Amino acid sequence: MKHRIGFNALSRNSSERKALKRNMVTSLFRYERIETTKAKALEVKRMAEKMITRAKEDSVHNRRIIARDIYDEAIVAKLFKEIAPMFAERKGGYTRILKTGNRLGDAAEMVILELVEKTEKKDAKAEKKADKEDK
Repeated sequence: MKHRIGFNALSRNSSERKALKRNMVTSLFRYERIETTKAKALEVKRMAEKMITRAKEDSVHNRRIIARDIYDEAIVAKLFKEIAPMFAERKGGYTRILKTGNRLGDAAEMVILELVEKTEKKDAKAEKKADKEDK
């Protein structure tokens, strides 16, 4: 029976699983989109959504709790300054999972895990083109 099993162990011991989830959440916030297996995506989604919810309120306590799992200070700053304000009005569901098919080697179900809303990237070429048009 599988009663009271609250998470997927992902065939790893606890320290490896924790490191895997930390790295994948950091990559998700850095690139706003990652491709992985369905099992990993479901576990990372849980962690990422809780972090975004916590990041909506910018306080020292919340920053320290999130910094326990995200070691890159630039990503923590991006989470609080760019990502969380995008979802200020949204009550949940900050990520989506898109199925892409099966992996060739082992037929694992592959998915794309991404944030629902994208941060706007300032494109240098687009800015130069807009400046030329203004002149």
